[in-house]
Amino acid sequence: MDQQPGNRDEIRHFLAVRRARITPAQAGLPTSPRRRVPGLRREEVAVLAGVSTEWYTRLEKGHISGVSEDVLDAVARALRLDDDERTYLFDLARASRSTSRTPSRRREAEIPPQVQWLLDSMTMSSAFVRNGRTDIVAGNPLARALYAPMFDSDTADRRGRPNLARFIFLDQGAQDFFVDWDAACDATAAMLRAEAGREPRDRALRELIGELSTLSPEFRTRWAAHDVLIRHDGIKRLQHPEAGHLELTFQSLDLPLPGRTVHNLVTYTAEPGTESEDRLKLLASWAATRFREAEPYHASASLE
Repeated sequence: MDQQPGNRDEIRHFLAVRRARITPAQAGLPTSPRRRVPGLRREEVAVLAGVSTEWYTRLEKGHISGVSEDVLDAVARALRLDDDERTYLFDLARASRSTSRTPSRRREAEIPPQVQWLLDSMTMSSAFVRNGRTDIVAGNPLARALYAPMFDSDTADRRGRPNLARFIFLDQGAQDFFVDWDAACDATAAMLRAEAGREPRDRALRELIGELSTLSPEFRTRWAAHDVLIRHDGIKRLQHPEAGHLELTFQSLDLPLPGRTVHNLVTYTAEPGTESEDRLKLLASWAATRFREAEPYHASASLE
């Protein structure tokens, strides 16, 4: 079975970048001052993985279809891939076995009412549902208030649905809103890279990546790094235009919905007793008043 050229390119660049970042000393191999290449040579990775140099060279050229999971595991260990990178490598292998060559639009699924009920019940947490393309497909009033600069941004699509990646890379205001804007850029590009491994024939995803690559040098640089991120939790520092400085803890949970498409429930909360909690309470009160008569945010009652 022939692979798509695009899939081969992804595999080739990913493995080459990962090989280049490992030094011989890290791999327990002898070093030499006359060494001309950064990182490991192909033959050294082959030895560490227990395969022939010819076989590994073919793999790094993108010919991954039919490779067993045991061999992929050995390569992942040799390249010291973390859990997210290993998952990405296996996703690339799975995608290479598909007979479909034509990018397609994903079938939309209805948002279960109980998902919106859950979001609306979180009155002291900003909560929204994000798909793998970083579209915000549902949210509660506090999410709408907390991320007001993104919801009001010109980067939202024609239906008014915001997209985190577009906002972060294409709206200058994002650099003021995200205190750690560079970190937000790194994480967002890495999440899109993971989604591209899962869904390489998603036409909307390809269009988004093409748009960002064309319009944002910051995205192009990060996309070329082939970093991968699947789970994303931690501290988010925001400079809100109304509430001021906020330091919030965010959690991302997998949300089981019909179909294979990945969706995450993302919540933002403040540590009790902090100034950020006081400011988030004020923002929640303002959001409750403003959106009391409004419909809860959702993207045309569907998830893509």
